[in-house]
Amino acid sequence: MDKRSSSTQLKLRHLSFRLLQVYVQVVRLGNISAAARALHLTQPTVSLQLKKLADVLGEPLLESRDGRMLPTLIGNELYRAACDTLSRFEDFDAFMQQAKGGSVGHINIGIVTTAKYVLPRILGAFYRQFPQVKVTLNIGNRAHVLGRFERQEDDLYLFSHPPSGDNVLSARIIKNPLQLIAPKDHWAVGREQVSFNDLKNERFIVREPGSATRLMFESWCSGQGITLSDTMQIESNEAIRLSVASGLGLSVISAHTLQEGREKPAILPVTGFPLESNWYLVGRKDRRLPYAAMQLVDFMAAHLAECIEPEWVAADISELAMHFNHAPQTRS
Repeated sequence: MDKRSSSTQLKLRHLSFRLLQVYVQVVRLGNISAAARALHLTQPTVSLQLKKLADVLGEPLLESRDGRMLPTLIGNELYRAACDTLSRFEDFDAFMQQAKGGSVGHINIGIVTTAKYVLPRILGAFYRQFPQVKVTLNIGNRAHVLGRFERQEDDLYLFSHPPSGDNVLSARIIKNPLQLIAPKDHWAVGREQVSFNDLKNERFIVREPGSATRLMFESWCSGQGITLSDTMQIESNEAIRLSVASGLGLSVISAHTLQEGREKPAILPVTGFPLESNWYLVGRKDRRLPYAAMQLVDFMAAHLAECIEPEWVAADISELAMHFNHAPQTRS
């Protein structure tokens, strides 16, 4: 072993959990000031910790690009190692507490906007069985949750269209059909069957670019050779439901969304609808799933049909826990 390698190993002994926690927070937020606020530290303290960490490793770890602090090549590998290390010791802490008489822990879940109508019903039942497990929901459109997935900010994710890649672990859990809705006084209400061609020139209210619902609807239209002539964009399912009920246009929306709110638009019997879609529980193969998160996966596999209407539950739900338990944990 050369002197340089021996010196690096010696320096690594100076790493601490606090240094790793500070570094992970800076990478996730991309800003020293924001990280300092999140950690309840002063900005100079965070800057000093980052300098100490860079000195320990003898390599630059962060660089400023487009107004954000982003990891260098070595910094990115340190981030992955730090996430794994901190997660493992959080697991160890949870195990120690469980050994003293209770299932405890914390789960971060990133979910797409439409899933907020269903997941709380599952988590409510889970909480009654595991009251000491804390859950944080981070809700956004698909693009937002994809960003969280790439940055490894959560333990589990709920997507209607899972991300792709070798590190993706996903399993279908809930059916999410997309219905075509209209105001109750629309001319097509009451018809036995309606062709979409008879509707294509009407105004359609759509979600923002990046929304999985919009992606699926646009893909279906493209497959039918249909181009919409009049669209209006609204970034809220609640606002879309209200807008359609008020006569502002038609829309394609998750059937789960229609169960909420007082505004009840009509569902049109359009050929080809509802569009078949599902929600997938997603994790990362390159990140070890914490004990509390695995507890939630086991709970869903056993009790999902008791939390929501059985007809919404995916047929292969019983295989969910086995799928996550037996997934290879890759390290690159």
